Amino acid sequence: MLFLTAQSYGQKAPVSKPVSTSQAMALPDDKTGLDVSQDLSGQLLPFDDIYDLAVAHSPLIKLENETAVSLEAAYRVSKLQVLQNANGFVNYSMGNQAIFSSNTYTSDLLGQIANGYRAGVNVNLSLFDVFGRRQQLRLNRANYQAAIHKKESVAMELKRDLITVYQDMLTAQRVLMVRIQDEQSALTAFRVAEAEMQQGKIEPRALSSANNSYAQVKSITESAKGELMKNIYYLEAMVGVPLQRLKRN
Repeated sequence: MLFLTAQSYGQKAPVSKPVSTSQAMALPDDKTGLDVSQDLSGQLLPFDDIYDLAVAHSPLIKLENETAVSLEAAYRVSKLQVLQNANGFVNYSMGNQAIFSSNTYTSDLLGQIANGYRAGVNVNLSLFDVFGRRQQLRLNRANYQAAIHKKESVAMELKRDLITVYQDMLTAQRVLMVRIQDEQSALTAFRVAEAEMQQGKIEPRALSSANNSYAQVKSITESAKGELMKNIYYLEAMVGVPLQRLKRN
């Protein structure tokens, strides 16, 4: 109490100047380049553009894309897998083909036919190729279709989470503006109490109460700023691009 009295009658306690909501006010981190006093939805890209950036840069979406590509390739390979049981050959034979000769004293027509180039195709079909190939194709196609649907599901979850963070950010900004107004009112009340204390109209206890009220409101304002910053950086991390790319030109 004695300290407060001496401070009131002696030197005026330094306090922060009120911030007018009509003036541009930067966030605690100047790297954002955003003005809290203005609607953030007007400073950032439209939500659909932000979502498109998130889809293009999200590691989860990229993973599902690559999975779908690999399963599509597996499906295409399974359609051609039957060809592994077929092989072609080309060779050239010359000389006496004794296996075809039955009379060494007569014209060896079979031996002559066996001479020269020969080409052909050899096909071996297993029971699996006959009865299981169709099911194998259905399995690979189902896996590919499942990957496509999984990618769509991940994109939907990403959009839902992005909507939540985006709306939380806008709500946090509105809450911060209310807290700033409360801080201004508390600061004004503290300055009035300080002036009245110097004039002897109030007791030191009243000035201390006004000071405590201002400190509490100031603390709440700082917490609101932190909540807004947290949501802004959540948005940046979820989209996967620097915050500057999310701002309108």
